[in-house]
Amino acid sequence: MVNYTGINISQGSGKLQNIRSINTNTLTNEFCIKQNKNKNSICNSCYSVNMLKTMRKNCVPSWEHNSNLLSKVIIQNELLPTILDAFFRFSSHGELINNIHLINLINITNKNPHCTFTLWTKRKDIINKVFLIKNKPKNLILIFSNSQLNKPIEILPKYFDKTFNNVTKEYNKKKINCFSKCKECLICYKHNNINQIIEYVK
Repeated sequence: MVNYTGINISQGSGKLQNIRSINTNTLTNEFCIKQNKNKNSICNSCYSVNMLKTMRKNCVPSWEHNSNLLSKVIIQNELLPTILDAFFRFSSHGELINNIHLINLINITNKNPHCTFTLWTKRKDIINKVFLIKNKPKNLILIFSNSQLNKPIEILPKYFDKTFNNVTKEYNKKKINCFSKCKECLICYKHNNINQIIEYVK
């Protein structure tokens, strides 16, 4: 875990090996708490909630710090981190908290035009509000994270570049296009003609 001007940056592991990210605390995010209780949502078995209660307990203080820092006030540009990576992820754990959170992520993206940032989110409400008043950076890829299992979304929500969908083993194997480490694939991290990502649920 690396701390730049107060924002904790995490090293990826497993599938996300060599992809760094800025994460927030799923356990205190009101949207996540509500979704985690919804039996009709894939969030009902959220990997982040499970990890933060077990193997990743040590990450909770740092990610809670990020939650507070990113959602309370718009951070001055000179205090935002400089990211030297070619590809970077927002929220490999966590979810958008409010408009201020998204604006801070946009400002980080604008400060680092050499890097492509990818944000997974279910918060269409926040996306729609903020991008009515802010321009979407060209180096930001927005991925709508589908909460419904076995119901891949084909039509992109406004402002989004791709949808991410989870399916069970019974689903048509030919349509699965997420099955390797992110750094080896990068279809989520590049502007291309692939706008529907489908992965087997873990």
